[in-house]
Amino acid sequence: MERFARLDAVALPIAQSNCDTDQIIPARYLQKPRSDNFGNYLFADNRLGKDGKPAPELPFNQPAYAPAKIVVAERNFGCGSSREHAVWALYDYGMRAAIAPSFGDIFKNNSLKNGLLPIALPEEVVTGLIADLLARPGAEITVDLPAQTVTLPDGTSHGFEIDPFAKQCLVNGIDELGYTLGLSEAIEAFENSYGAANT
Repeated sequence: MERFARLDAVALPIAQSNCDTDQIIPARYLQKPRSDNFGNYLFADNRLGKDGKPAPELPFNQPAYAPAKIVVAERNFGCGSSREHAVWALYDYGMRAAIAPSFGDIFKNNSLKNGLLPIALPEEVVTGLIADLLARPGAEITVDLPAQTVTLPDGTSHGFEIDPFAKQCLVNGIDELGYTLGLSEAIEAFENSYGAANT
């Protein structure tokens, strides 16, 4: 997993609440292998207009938002089915953080386990942030995970909460398996001492 410490990046606004995982990646792409770039299918049904072509009015299709690594959405982002593919699609597209007033519980957990940092900020802050990002395409946000702060384009800074273990894994670029393997010497020593004391 990629280390996550500080991120200065363009943010992509999604002015929609209850954006579910089926919108993030439609079900027909779930049979693809993990090696296939799921970023190619991110919001596949939302990025096209009625004529089947990319709708130019959508932020996703505007060049100023193309380098985005942060997605900002309204409340309950990632609700719906538990598909991990939704996080893979965001990550493969290049997103490293998602900001919203709230997230679907399973989506939030999947995000933390796959290197995507979910950040919950107050709804009034996110609503103002989305309006600002729509008015100023290409505006950047700074995320400082060790300090647990987000600095918005208007210069205001906000703290956020994260589970300490998840933070440790993200900052060090390891998943739960990697964390456990890092304790292999201590585990082996315990097993040897326990076995010796109980034979």
